[in-house]
Amino acid sequence: MARPTARVLALLEILQSGGTFGVADLARRLGVDERTVRRYATHLTELGIPVEARRGRYGGYRLAPGYKLPPLMLTDEEAVAVALGLAAGRRAGLVTAGNAASESAAAKLRRVLPASLARRIDALLSTMDVTGPARQPAPPPSTEVLLVLAEAASSKLPVSLTYTSWQGRSSERGLDPYGLVFHSGRWYVTGRDHASGSVRTFRLDRIGAVSAVSTAGATGAAHGAFEIPAGFDPTSHVLTGLASVPWAHDISVLLHTSLAQAQRRIPPSAGTLTEAASGVRLTARAERLDGAAQMLAGLGWEFTIERPAELRAEVRALAARLLTHAGPGE
Repeated sequence: MARPTARVLALLEILQSGGTFGVADLARRLGVDERTVRRYATHLTELGIPVEARRGRYGGYRLAPGYKLPPLMLTDEEAVAVALGLAAGRRAGLVTAGNAASESAAAKLRRVLPASLARRIDALLSTMDVTGPARQPAPPPSTEVLLVLAEAASSKLPVSLTYTSWQGRSSERGLDPYGLVFHSGRWYVTGRDHASGSVRTFRLDRIGAVSAVSTAGATGAAHGAFEIPAGFDPTSHVLTGLASVPWAHDISVLLHTSLAQAQRRIPPSAGTLTEAASGVRLTARAERLDGAAQMLAGLGWEFTIERPAELRAEVRALAARLLTHAGPGE
């Protein structure tokens, strides 16, 4: 533990195990000198924790007899929320002191969780990927669904699930979950769908129930475990699939820039980029054209709208609104 606050808490954990600990022993355990141990003990006392100092040859520190910190009690949902919050903060850069505080907090959380829940949360954090900001409120998935899928993806074991499509049809499915992706406020799982034999993507908020398929034989070895295809990227597959969803408008725009620049600015979920004679062609689908007009304006490149004609009208309307908001010139 690199930070003093983490070491102070480590001292508290040692003292809570019971008994009296010599200053030299505590210094060795914490990796500090004896003077620092005394300072940490004073700090705990100032926080209202009854640390007793015993002098003499066999002296040291102990907690007052009968003192116990109240245990940290979290439901499964609360534990997952805290773990995801810490992970999201680290990935977004919302941390201090080089991740030390969030990492030590995550370690402390893990120590107080039941082993089975800690294992499932570890699986979730190791298999999920996060991309894109949340653009609109989305129904959250069940915590149990999230954890079962994460554990199955980590262990490479199939699951059975019930799924409700966007048309409202419910079906039973078998799935080899390759990975979990959180994109723009929604959770997705992607993997091989047993019914079709192809790789499919499913929204977790549409999964009603999920259970791991029992594959253990008499010896305890796993049978039926799947292998993820070499080079498969769950995030790229989900984003590419989202870009091909049949929306109301089919868009084709010629961007007057290079393919490398376009790939840096435009995510795969926004559409498909291909080189053209005088730039890069962006083909996409959209439910609303006003958002497409705002995206094109925000890129800062010259562009030529190939289709639909309604997008040209939307761009003109956006330009007129911007001129209005800019006010009269000097």
